[in-house]
Amino acid sequence: MSDSMISLLAPVDGIVVPLQNVPDPVFSAGMMGDGVAIEPLSPRILAPADGVVRQVARTFHALTLTTRDGVDVLIHIGIDTVNLGGEGFTAHVAAGDTVSAGQCLVEVDLDRVARRAVSLVTLVLLPEGGQLSGRPRAGQLRAGVDSLGLLRPGDGAMAAGGDGPEARASAIVRHAGGLHARPAAMVQAAARAFSADIQVEYRGHSASARSVVALMGLGVGEDDDVTVLARGEDAAAAADAVIRALQTRTRGDHAAAPSAAQAGPDGGIAGVCASAGMAIGRIHRLDAVALVVEETAGTRDEEFARLSQALVSVREAIQAAIADAARRRAAAEESIFTAHLALADDPELIALAERGVIAGKSASVSVRDAVEEQGRVLLALGNPLLAERVADLRDLGRRLLVAMGMPDGLPSELPPESIVVADDLLPSDLNRLPRERLAGLVLARGGATSHLAIIARAMGLPTLVAVGERVRELSEGQRVILDSAAGRLDPEPGEVELDAARARIAERENTRRQLLENAGGPALTQDGCRIDVAANVANAGDAAEAAEHGADGVGLLRTELLFIERDSMPDENEQREACQAVFDALGDRPVIVRTLDVGGDKDMPYLPLPAEDNPALGLRGIRTGFARPEVLDVQLRALLALKPLSRLRILIPMIAEVAEVRRVRERIDALCAEAGIGERPELGVMIEVPSAAVLADQLAREADFLSIGTNDLTQYTLAMDRCHAGLADRLDPFHPALLRLIAMTVAGARKHGKWVGVCGAMASDSLAVPVLLGLGVTELSVAPVLVPEIKARVRSLAIEQCRKAAEGLLLLDDARSVRERAAALWQHH
Repeated sequence: MSDSMISLLAPVDGIVVPLQNVPDPVFSAGMMGDGVAIEPLSPRILAPADGVVRQVARTFHALTLTTRDGVDVLIHIGIDTVNLGGEGFTAHVAAGDTVSAGQCLVEVDLDRVARRAVSLVTLVLLPEGGQLSGRPRAGQLRAGVDSLGLLRPGDGAMAAGGDGPEARASAIVRHAGGLHARPAAMVQAAARAFSADIQVEYRGHSASARSVVALMGLGVGEDDDVTVLARGEDAAAAADAVIRALQTRTRGDHAAAPSAAQAGPDGGIAGVCASAGMAIGRIHRLDAVALVVEETAGTRDEEFARLSQALVSVREAIQAAIADAARRRAAAEESIFTAHLALADDPELIALAERGVIAGKSASVSVRDAVEEQGRVLLALGNPLLAERVADLRDLGRRLLVAMGMPDGLPSELPPESIVVADDLLPSDLNRLPRERLAGLVLARGGATSHLAIIARAMGLPTLVAVGERVRELSEGQRVILDSAAGRLDPEPGEVELDAARARIAERENTRRQLLENAGGPALTQDGCRIDVAANVANAGDAAEAAEHGADGVGLLRTELLFIERDSMPDENEQREACQAVFDALGDRPVIVRTLDVGGDKDMPYLPLPAEDNPALGLRGIRTGFARPEVLDVQLRALLALKPLSRLRILIPMIAEVAEVRRVRERIDALCAEAGIGERPELGVMIEVPSAAVLADQLAREADFLSIGTNDLTQYTLAMDRCHAGLADRLDPFHPALLRLIAMTVAGARKHGKWVGVCGAMASDSLAVPVLLGLGVTELSVAPVLVPEIKARVRSLAIEQCRKAAEGLLLLDDARSVRERAAALWQHH
């Protein structure tokens, strides 16, 4: 290593911030090492020195650069930005790339990140104990020009596991179920913030706090005592952080497993209920198919490349599954896949596979052996909870092997009404089976606390686990009755048992079927008032689902999905065809089409919009249309070409004043005249900002109807960002201020004989329905699958009673009081 001084350049334009002022104790207390903090003023993060990219976080918010002299420099962009999942970050380098000082490493969407992160402050740190001299104390820095200071390579300090101060302390593990996957991942995250070597000791065994698998392998249960031993310069802080992570009390994500029912005298097979339900079907055996793993290896470099590529591919697939679960608000699935991602990052598991490659094995054999070895460790502990986690390891192993080209052995088709029988099944296996033909699951192994069980419950799929060797008695095609709620499978039902089971299944489905069967009729209140229940859709598939569920029309067609995540703007024909397909799926029912509702927060390279400090208060909705009139004209021409035009209702988003409505109507009139169209579609206004609600009487004079977007109206009225996690519990549409604005909107519309609908999330809330009806709303637009439920809710209510109750709600002080009063009035109605 050279004795020359290394000059680090500023990676970003910005203002120097004292390190102790950084809003995160890990950084401000120096736990991550010495360095400089910068409040960024430019989006591009540049290399502060020549070197090699050692590591890039999967969310791109941080990376480590090793200089030519072997010094590690960590660049961390923002505080808590890992929670953004990569949103707002674009990496221009990858691990292993050689870079030059001033080269762009990462590009940051400063506006997007600033809205969701604690802080944008960017840190340049020396995590291995180095010290900077001649650092800037204050003022503005120019990226790639100004120096952050000088570092002598010899000043570099200890790597993890080296000598240094020692800290030892005891902790009581408070996580429900002990150190299983998710709590172990929490501990891992705490440990990674420090340079010290950190070990967790339990009953004579020790594991690195940086390894999820090793921590799980200790077999630590809830309320067990462990010892934390840390060695290194930041040992005390590291030990404290890990102890806090160990002692954080979390709730379990599963219900306690019921005891297996005993087999009856009729020869029924007993098991443990993992997901309650009843099904009649025929057995389809999905016996474990061992993957054929190639035993011959290529060169060591080739096998390392195969392993690395498989890890990247699997991580990306798991990240996509996490994002999909988050969009569907499937919290259980999101949590499961997050734990799987932690396993894919586990250093000990990866190191074990790498050692296999070094020993001359193929990458696939090395992965198989590593998973089997770690699985044996967990199974040998005799802890049922940890034994169930072996399925997660096997799931990861199967994913990696398939990514390397191994066949997964799963069927692409199933017979109708299949009750799948297997020794065990992985969560990813279940997701790949055709759901429409799957009636139930019966597994020899597994448990009610497994990740597969959680997903089965989310799917509403009857599932019996821990059946044992008796699954071998079941033959392909054999008709059975699965009553997982009772923990029982009847392998040889007679006609009497089949008839009884059919009756019970029919009874359980009766309510749901009745709702669906009656959904096509009008939603009339008990005192004869009709409320239209429409659907919010994004495409023709959604519209078909809405029609199947009895929607009275489309209350909101979001057209922006045609525009985002593409390189060119959809032309008039593409927009017309997409909207016409929605029309065709709805028969003769009306369709409300919202014009393009995008702003600077949407990435559309063909529609560049100026950067804004707060896009929610800038060019959004119709303001974007006015800023780019050619885009609005193309969309309006496409809509005016729909047939029949009498079913079209155009909805304008983000209206704040009357002149905006007149401007759009004048443009529609001009385009109709240009095309020789004599008919005019109805024109509606979205009530999303308080000024629109206050001016509802004036807007209703110009518009044909008003539609309230309660999501945005809530955030703008309460001045609380709807994406701000810390304010989520206070961002409540039941706030009396919101209710008063809704009442004001209805009153203004009535002056001109116009109707008011609600297309925001509040319309889907069963408790909110009587409130909205009481305030005078006559149309509700909800997700397609919710239409039958909301129609049934409307039919149970009387408008006059709702109206009298709503008057009292307007006088209450806060959202909590409104909810409590509404629950007392209608929750059990």
